[in-house]
Amino acid sequence: MTAYTAEPWGDLYVAMAGAAAALLGLLFVAVSINLEQVLRNAHLPLRAGETLGVLVVLLVTAVLVLVPGQTRTALGVELAITGLVLLGLDGWLRTRQPRSRTAPAYTVVVPVVIVGLTGAPLVVAGGSLVAGAGGGLYWTVPALLAGFAGAVVNAWVLLVEILR
Repeated sequence: MTAYTAEPWGDLYVAMAGAAAALLGLLFVAVSINLEQVLRNAHLPLRAGETLGVLVVLLVTAVLVLVPGQTRTALGVELAITGLVLLGLDGWLRTRQPRSRTAPAYTVVVPVVIVGLTGAPLVVAGGSLVAGAGGGLYWTVPALLAGFAGAVVNAWVLLVEILR
């Protein structure tokens, strides 16, 4: 029943909360240092916002899992809502963004994949926790890996690659 009980996952989520907070700080530094270049490039403000959203979702996920004594169902609903908010907000922002015909496809595809691979597993994890079957909190691991990998890549782009 480890997949459906939050307590055994405590150490992982404490580490995750620290990592998410550190990367959030790095993201703010990267955008602050290169703000002029970020604003000059049409796709980078949204990419920075998506990275911020992913990291906030990872931090919120950690907090939710670490809340003591909450029921499996409550945690499941919270995780599903967190994933849906990330996916929905990103979709809404993307539909409002003017599309550049000259921007390379990867400037759209990579951030969408990162957001999708972070949000969708959280929705599945939430549903699995509510159902009490299907993998439970193990579904959060792909979300963690995709979210952190994507955030590191995007922070690198916003801090270093933007200057090339």
